[in-house]
Amino acid sequence: MSLPAVQDALTGWRALLDALGEPAWLVDALSLQVLAVNAEALALLGLPAPAVLGQGADGLIGTPEDLAYWDEARAAAAQPASAGPGPLLSDTALVDAAGRLVQVTRRIRALGPADGAPQAYLVVVHDRSAAQREADERELLLSELQATLESTADGILVTDLAGRIRAFNRRFAQIWGLPESLLTERQDDAVYDWMRRSVVDPEAYTRRLAQIHEATLLQASERITLHSGQVLERVTQPQHSRGRPCGRVWSFRDHTDLVSAGQRIEALSSTDALTGLFNRRQMTLAVSDAIRQARRSAGTLALLLLDLDRFKQINDSLGHEVGDRVLLDCADRLKTCLRQGDVVARVGGDQFALLVHEADSRGAEATARRVLDAVSHPCTVESLTFTLTCSVGVALFPADGSDADMLVRHAESAMQRAKQGGRACFRFHQAHQDADMRQRMRLDHAMRQALASQRFRLHYQPQLDLKTGQVVGAEALIRWRDPELGEVSPGQFIPVAEESGFIIAIGDWVLEQAVRQAARWRDAGMPMPVSVNVSALQFQQADFNDRVAAVLGEHQLAGALLELELTESILVHDADEALARLSQLSQLGVRLAIDDFGTGYSSLSYLKRFPIDRLKIDRSFVKGLPADESDGAIVRAIVQLAQALAMKVIAEGVETEPQRAMLLAMGCDEFQGFLYAPALDALSFEERVRPPRSRRHRARLSLVVR
Repeated sequence: MSLPAVQDALTGWRALLDALGEPAWLVDALSLQVLAVNAEALALLGLPAPAVLGQGADGLIGTPEDLAYWDEARAAAAQPASAGPGPLLSDTALVDAAGRLVQVTRRIRALGPADGAPQAYLVVVHDRSAAQREADERELLLSELQATLESTADGILVTDLAGRIRAFNRRFAQIWGLPESLLTERQDDAVYDWMRRSVVDPEAYTRRLAQIHEATLLQASERITLHSGQVLERVTQPQHSRGRPCGRVWSFRDHTDLVSAGQRIEALSSTDALTGLFNRRQMTLAVSDAIRQARRSAGTLALLLLDLDRFKQINDSLGHEVGDRVLLDCADRLKTCLRQGDVVARVGGDQFALLVHEADSRGAEATARRVLDAVSHPCTVESLTFTLTCSVGVALFPADGSDADMLVRHAESAMQRAKQGGRACFRFHQAHQDADMRQRMRLDHAMRQALASQRFRLHYQPQLDLKTGQVVGAEALIRWRDPELGEVSPGQFIPVAEESGFIIAIGDWVLEQAVRQAARWRDAGMPMPVSVNVSALQFQQADFNDRVAAVLGEHQLAGALLELELTESILVHDADEALARLSQLSQLGVRLAIDDFGTGYSSLSYLKRFPIDRLKIDRSFVKGLPADESDGAIVRAIVQLAQALAMKVIAEGVETEPQRAMLLAMGCDEFQGFLYAPALDALSFEERVRPPRSRRHRARLSLVVR
């Protein structure tokens, strides 16, 4: 071929290369060197054109298959009449300039006249890297999906829209117990038939499957029970492809243990773990059911609530194991008190309830007496024999309540009255108790608001030396005026506060306010010891001494300017602990007094041990002086006792001169009462005990009661 012809052909071939759109190059048939290369090939190889043009064909793709092809082409070039090797098409790989292996499909064909020797070879390469990566990713994804399918704890079944099974995992076969024959070859009908025959209700199962298949987009979750006793949770949801449903995925989870646990929990939620009796929740439901039945038949019923007296002492002294055995014994005894159909329950630590059907007041009373008798029989535990007693409250339907909650509340209030009445007895609910309880609740709520709104205030009653008439102290007394209730006396709200425990918060407030006022009087040049009443509950708080020390420290008040008035009951309740606490307070310099001495119980041996500074004679003994000889004898004995123990003694409630004179004659040290002044607010107290300087002499005389 002439040079112009070769150049024309080469120009045409280059145009062909550029038009292909795929990597390609042209190889000279004689020299087997690259004559032309397109831009796509250069990009694939990562080489510039000069590095490719003129290079041997076997240098670009050097696989054995390619080397053999070019050897055959080289041999054909040596034989002018040879047609050269035929086309070559296969998947292979080439190495680019960066050394990366590129997966390609390579095609080689000869170019030239059909009946003559080839003039050139066209090499076209298709880059399969992206397709290979996608294939690898698909294979990896399928592998991961299969691993996930097999590793899940759920049995998985995948079906198409027609219900044909596409896949299921081993867990599915295990849950349903599929035989081996259904695992080795696909048998959709046999698998479905096996599942249908495994469920307890095949007809309902089949109907539900039909409903699900008809609703292509339905998502559903339900439980199915098998003949084996297994309970399965079946969840199904549609499978989508390109936004359209293409099948359905079913998951099956074995809930047998969960259902069994739920049943056990339900049993535990309705019964007492120790005795096996109904618990409070289940007893309330039983009472509600009994009320519905009684209402339909115009019948009656009784609810008895009992509390074992002093059971805490058994637990504390003998241990909880013995206490549990006592409760079990008590439960057995109570069962003997009831008729068939009646119910006994343990509704609290040491509280039991009895539901008696068709019982009026006489029947309820008879049951209550049987309960008292049964519980009081001697109880022997670990060779120790002792006697139990209980307090019983009774409420009747319909007289005492129209629902279970009301009956329970009324039985509880009646039981509390039985305990307050001396224990070992029973009490019926009384209607007026409701009004009392509502009043106490209203008072309790108002008290809490009063403290938060600073409606409480302190008044101070002067305490005087009987011999000199000098004011030697002040007792802080709480006062409360409510915007709705008006003036509320301490006698009304203090018992409610003690009952609810709110007395602790009130006591802390009184202590802080009294110490604050004592510090003000000290700073004003009028040091005045202030007495503060302390309830037994407040004193028993573990941090009580720390609170006292903190308040004194906050106001930098000497302990000698604070006196704490305690009740006699504090001395006998855990005497050793009380002694330790009182000793700590005494070390702070705080003075200690026994309030209302003679009205409670106190051991003289305890009294001798405690660091008490003063005894306070209750106003009930002072009121009868001087006419009542018994009161006189008691007061005289208290004074002599105080003197023998080197204690001061003060009388409260002194209202007449004869009372003051007799107390002085008996050797009483101090007094307080209306004879001198009632409890006054802080400003009035100051004006009463310390008049202006211009009236100093008169002030001294005014402090002397004549």
